[in-house]
Amino acid sequence: MKHTTACNCGIDVHAHVVPEHFPRYIGAKVPADWPSMAPAHACHRHVMIADKVYRTVSDACWSTTRRLEDLPGMGLALQVVSPMPELLSYWMAAGDAQQLLRYTNDCIAEMVRQSDGRIAGLGAVPLQDIDLAISELEYVVKTLGFAGVEIGSNINGVPVGAPQLDPFFEACEDMGAAVFVHALRPAGMDRLVGPAPLQQVLAYPGDVGLAAASVITSNLLLRRPGLRIAFSHGGGTLASLLARLQQGWSVFPALKESIGAAPAEQARRLFYDTLVFDTPMLRHLVDQFGPSQLLVGTDYPFNFHDRTPVQRIEAGGFDADTVAALVHRNAERFLGLTTKETTP
Repeated sequence: MKHTTACNCGIDVHAHVVPEHFPRYIGAKVPADWPSMAPAHACHRHVMIADKVYRTVSDACWSTTRRLEDLPGMGLALQVVSPMPELLSYWMAAGDAQQLLRYTNDCIAEMVRQSDGRIAGLGAVPLQDIDLAISELEYVVKTLGFAGVEIGSNINGVPVGAPQLDPFFEACEDMGAAVFVHALRPAGMDRLVGPAPLQQVLAYPGDVGLAAASVITSNLLLRRPGLRIAFSHGGGTLASLLARLQQGWSVFPALKESIGAAPAEQARRLFYDTLVFDTPMLRHLVDQFGPSQLLVGTDYPFNFHDRTPVQRIEAGGFDADTVAALVHRNAERFLGLTTKETTP
């Protein structure tokens, strides 16, 4: 069933792409986790990784036409697409990952070209090698014209705020590239009891919350004040952890000494998507992080996505300026589409 909203002006910063085909590996020995496609049922294919079905996906993952048909019913004018996170491939040799990511980035660029301005791109870079990552960042920003990149919530266990990643974030700041942090291979899987989808349902928010917290505790935005960085799934558990972190900063001298500004203040410099599936929680995020820091996110086109993101915001009891900020103005700032600051 198609839904209608008061506007079709939303900007979705959290939507994914899987290429229709994967490239043939160029090299002597194909990596064990090089992805491939296998037939599935109508309009679907299996993404195969290490000879196992990683995910079954529909043609909405690669069909620009199909994707554009779905935007009006979601209240969207622009969809910002990034690779399915498992394609980030940090666990591959860096050169192998760079091959795969260059192909994926070029596929996204073709979708952008076909979309008549209704799709924008966030690329991917091999962050297991900082020099290669910066080189690919330059390609996606300066050659392909993307707004920025998607990165994982950890890089083979290394947190986003780790000092060794700072040269990459310096390059993002210098190039004006937005950074969207998505959950990836989360911590805590050994503590879940139940089937595999619990990774997305329960473990993803935990890893995103830790990633966002690492940005605060490492003072990343104090060193890189021009960096625009956003976190998927509403920032995960950060909204629940923040009061504890703030109180700890107040009472533990070691935290006060190492964290250069109040955690609550730093948290309001980050961006977060609205993908929490709950209007009261969305209101809590606006209270916690500020109405200028929330962006529409859907996780389209996977089954576990928000099909009515703009309606959910419009039903939240916000004033008109806050609705406009959440629906599109904040995303415009995050993506660098406008230099005008919006203060709802």
